[in-house]
Amino acid sequence: MNPGEIILLVLVIIVVVLAIIAISGIRIVTQTKKYVVERLGAYHRTWGVGIHWLIPFIDRVVEVVSLKEQVKDFDPQAVITKDNVTMQIDTIVFYQVTDPKLYAYGVENPILAIESLSATTLRNIIGELDLDTSLTSRDIINTKMRIILDDATDPWGIKVNRVEVKNIMPPKDIREAMEKQMRAERERRQTILIAEGNKRAQILEAEGINESIILKARADKEQVILAAEAEAEKIRKIKEAEALSIKLIWEAKADKAVLQIKAYEALGELARGNATKIVVPSNIADLAGTVTALTETIKTAKEDVE
Repeated sequence: MNPGEIILLVLVIIVVVLAIIAISGIRIVTQTKKYVVERLGAYHRTWGVGIHWLIPFIDRVVEVVSLKEQVKDFDPQAVITKDNVTMQIDTIVFYQVTDPKLYAYGVENPILAIESLSATTLRNIIGELDLDTSLTSRDIINTKMRIILDDATDPWGIKVNRVEVKNIMPPKDIREAMEKQMRAERERRQTILIAEGNKRAQILEAEGINESIILKARADKEQVILAAEAEAEKIRKIKEAEALSIKLIWEAKADKAVLQIKAYEALGELARGNATKIVVPSNIADLAGTVTALTETIKTAKEDVE
């Protein structure tokens, strides 16, 4: 191989190596990524979506940052309440990187920093609350932690969107005492409901009896009134019939013989009655005269009225 061929071969090899190096510097940044690039050890720029070329041996990618919202579930932390009850609380933090440069250079380990900050913040918040308030104030704890963590992570290029208290685990003896308390409260409510039900039933029963008595008294009253009205109507009808009978006798101009016959009929009706003894006067003929006199008297009274 002559020297010219050797030189040509060397040049080809150099070109191929340079091409490989140049191609290896090509970077494609996707939609949800950001590349933080340094040049000669100093921050150069942040690459967004597209094709970029990294100068070999001069530029380097120090951080590939995801712009998606991320979720971090931290391990339970031991906290002490205001009334000196130790319990375990674990939290979930939803965060998103808003500034890749600050995220790359703001803190050495952002996730560890958020976890440590979350633990200390949680201890401070729970330390101001008693046990009962801590168990029933998750929304307040979540809101306070989110505000504090969001302010603290701004220099790191991180936005804390949400913080959730996942579990609150009091000590076993506290849980047992709370269960007994809840059981006693349920039994108390049950007893109250049963007593109120019995009371209501007795009230309704008494009201029913009272209403029944009133209705019966009204019915008896109406029955007495109706009976009295019926008796009065009966007496009125009888008197009307008697008056009509007398009127008819008068209008018929009955003689003494007829009046005596009517008197005998009246005695016969009297004999068929319930009387045990009947005293017949010796001058029974005078009875007809009495009836005749009574008829004349009625006649005279009627003529006076007319």
